[in-house]
Amino acid sequence: MKSPLRKRIPRELKGEFGKYLVVFLLMVLTIGFVSGFLVADGSMLTAYNESFAKYNIENGNFRTAERIYKSQWKDIEAAGVKLYENYYIEEDLDNGSTMRFFKNREQVNKVCLMKGEMPSRENEIAIDRMYADNNSLTIGDTLTKGKRSWKITGLVALSDYSALFQNNNDSMFDSVKFGVCVTTPEGFDALSQDKLQYNYAWIYNKQPEDEKEEKKISEDLMEDIGDVVTLETFVPRYLNQAIMFTGDDMGSDKAMVVMLLYIVIVIMAFVFGITISNTIRKEAGVIGTLRASGYTRQELIRHYMTLPVLVTLAGALIGNILGYTVFKGVCADMYYGSYSLPTYVTIWNAEAFLLTTVVPVVIMVLINYAVLRYRLQLSPLKFLRRDFSGKKQKRAVYLSPKIGIFSRFRLRVIFQNTSNYIVLFIGVIFANLLLFFGMLLPSALDHYQQEIQDNMLAKYQYMLSVPASVSSGNKLDGMLSLLEYYMDTRTDNKDAEKFSAYSLNTLPGKYKSEEILLYGAEPESQYIHADLSGDGVYISSAYADKYRIKKGDTITLKEKYEKDEYSFKVDGIYEYTAGLCVFMERNKLNEIFDLGDDYFGGYFSDTKITDIDEKYIGSVIDLESLTKISRQLDVSMGDMMGMMYGFAVIIFLVVIYLLSKVIIEKNAQAISMTKILGYTDGEISRLYILSTSLVVVICLLLSLPIERQVMEVLFREMMLASISGWITMWVDPMIYVKMMAIGIASYAVVAALEFRRIRHVPMDEALKNVE
Repeated sequence: MKSPLRKRIPRELKGEFGKYLVVFLLMVLTIGFVSGFLVADGSMLTAYNESFAKYNIENGNFRTAERIYKSQWKDIEAAGVKLYENYYIEEDLDNGSTMRFFKNREQVNKVCLMKGEMPSRENEIAIDRMYADNNSLTIGDTLTKGKRSWKITGLVALSDYSALFQNNNDSMFDSVKFGVCVTTPEGFDALSQDKLQYNYAWIYNKQPEDEKEEKKISEDLMEDIGDVVTLETFVPRYLNQAIMFTGDDMGSDKAMVVMLLYIVIVIMAFVFGITISNTIRKEAGVIGTLRASGYTRQELIRHYMTLPVLVTLAGALIGNILGYTVFKGVCADMYYGSYSLPTYVTIWNAEAFLLTTVVPVVIMVLINYAVLRYRLQLSPLKFLRRDFSGKKQKRAVYLSPKIGIFSRFRLRVIFQNTSNYIVLFIGVIFANLLLFFGMLLPSALDHYQQEIQDNMLAKYQYMLSVPASVSSGNKLDGMLSLLEYYMDTRTDNKDAEKFSAYSLNTLPGKYKSEEILLYGAEPESQYIHADLSGDGVYISSAYADKYRIKKGDTITLKEKYEKDEYSFKVDGIYEYTAGLCVFMERNKLNEIFDLGDDYFGGYFSDTKITDIDEKYIGSVIDLESLTKISRQLDVSMGDMMGMMYGFAVIIFLVVIYLLSKVIIEKNAQAISMTKILGYTDGEISRLYILSTSLVVVICLLLSLPIERQVMEVLFREMMLASISGWITMWVDPMIYVKMMAIGIASYAVVAALEFRRIRHVPMDEALKNVE
């Protein structure tokens, strides 16, 4: 015979439909988003990893000043590689951006056609899909330069440009002002051949097993090629940011999104705990009767667990369905908004199912079971008498008669619902953490951008690029190339000041090893205002802040692929937030790394240097390059921050609504009595809704300093785990004002719903459950 308790489940669902609907929708939204993100992240990362073989992505590329002849080609391929032409020409377009033109690739670095058609005529091109999105370009539009024009026939992803780095030395890619495209051979030949860059890609005949082996092979290859031709650039794949940056960055957001899921689950677990307690209080007479009739405690626990668990399971399952359909596309678009990735195929993600379905259901089962087991331990007689006091009778808190009757009543409401308000406070903290994060990151980025502009080492910082031929196996050619380099990198600019540069890496540990740039400045530098004459070094404030290094500490750095380590004592912290740097005198740096007395790697200058051949300028750090960083970060993270805003407000509304509903239901008998005594709905609202309003405002105020402390920890961990470099946490005071305003406005919506609920409390409620 089936248990009669099952017949009560539909009635309970109908009676508490609003509560369960809100919880269900929140579960669907949260699990749908997280599931969609994990599925999209896993699928796109798989597509990225498979693209190396699918699109035959190069193992590296190099550029020469002149075309390679057939005999040279054979000599280079004899070193164990297959060589391919990958010439390109750059044009500055009328829209203010730079476009890099390639011939259509059919053998190496193949092209993924995302939309439209490949070009078939001289004046047609297929452009990078992300560049098109960021510049509001579609198929059929035209790009121009002066009298020349090109019709866009398709949107593509170039497999060797998943991140649009114009130069490999750039600190950030730029998908707004830089783009890549493919055209027909006739269209390529019609471009200005004076700008032709003789770029070549290679594929190893035998692939290296790991990155360390790849480094060794590539160094040997560079020497072999340097013996045959004069190299202008040499970039093996593991150092090619346009290829590798995307893979290194993808998946870094996973921890944050999973954390979001568990925050919501914890909030819902708290809410379920409160609502279950309220249900037991409301149905005490029923529970007492059932227990007296012979129903065991375990049977009642299973009964009252059924609906919350079913709602959670339904929300998880539907959320997963939406995750694999709707939200997957939303999250994939976030990646497509940052990277030029090829088309991906959705892949079943077992981890996503475990995290978004199994774990939430298990948490709900455990929380509900624990609360129910604790609440149902009273005897049947106590339930029938509605006596929840346990062993000791609690005494009411004394309130002075000098306090007004309405104020005392509100205080009584607050004291009677203390446990509910504690959960409300916890919910406010979690919801505001999300809101705080959504507001904090853009604010921190804006402050960071302003700070690095105010603290630049110089208005222009020219990082020189030593020709790869200097390191070739032919010593005579290397010496001649070095001599030519020194002659051609001299400048008559009076503001220019030489500096040496060398890069080392931090020691591997909890977080990934990171590159540190060592500057060797002149003893009386006009740009580095620090006493570098001591035995130790100065480090940038960003380096000190990230690794919590103080003056007097010792830092140890190592060669990236070697065992050699170097230790330096920190003599001071130099105020510089734009990078992780070490500063010392130039002759000291040259001596430590055996670079030669006259070596220098760049120039500081407050004015442009115009008399150095561009081929020797690796990168320029100026206001434009800083704008590039801010521009790309805004493009990449704008959608995520908007979703954070919306999600935080939804969670806040849900928590406030559910707990306010519990408070009104718990006090339904008292509300009914006040109606019998002649109080109006407005006056009753002042007693109950205003009490909760005061608590909400207090919770919002108390949560701010707590959230600040928690966010400092979370922000630091996120920065350590997800980015190279360092962004210091900075909070705009207006963030607190906005958070209070959003919290109060959100509660106003809930208050309107609760006023409606108070109006519907019947007067005969006071006659029920009279003790």
